[in-house]
Amino acid sequence: MFSENAARVAVFISGSGSNLQALIDGTKAGILSAKIVLVVSSRRDAYGLERAAKENIDTFVFKAKKYATPEEAGEALLDKLAEHKVEYIALAGYLKLLPAELVKTYRNRIVNIHPALLPKYGGKGMYGHFVHEAVIANGDKESGVSVHLVDEIYDHGKVLEQVRVPVMPDDSPDDLAARVLKQEHKLYARVLEKLIKGKYHITNE
Repeated sequence: MFSENAARVAVFISGSGSNLQALIDGTKAGILSAKIVLVVSSRRDAYGLERAAKENIDTFVFKAKKYATPEEAGEALLDKLAEHKVEYIALAGYLKLLPAELVKTYRNRIVNIHPALLPKYGGKGMYGHFVHEAVIANGDKESGVSVHLVDEIYDHGKVLEQVRVPVMPDDSPDDLAARVLKQEHKLYARVLEKLIKGKYHITNE
């Protein structure tokens, strides 16, 4: 299924892993010419770990608090990525800030998908239903999906692509979430593929 030189990807999750599944499906459909070799979860009970197991993808539960220092935690995670020869990282509902050393090592090779049109509704604590509640509370006429490079600040890195999603007058946060999630699943594998293929103009700023 995968060529010998397919890019090796780790996907980081904290929950159900529906975007992980979209990336897995993208590899099977030929949309994403990469191999997902590792799934890292911040929670032992994340359903995304079951998705990985069904595909025989190695998993690693990473809890920074169990290490003596942030630096030691970062080294342990980097060691695990190196063990699997990971070249790119895709965050798929991962709710923790990445260790600084990891961001530095994988500069411009880490992407995240966010359920809003960044820079609106980004930052710490702005994830999942909190984003959709805020969009509706503010009376916005549209929301969307952003795929961006990851740096040391939540939801701050360069936006690679966005898709706009209308907010309907009678939307609940769940209604909007479902509409946005459909677009997330369509977009993520395509953007990761373009990043791997060098199709974005990225500077080392």
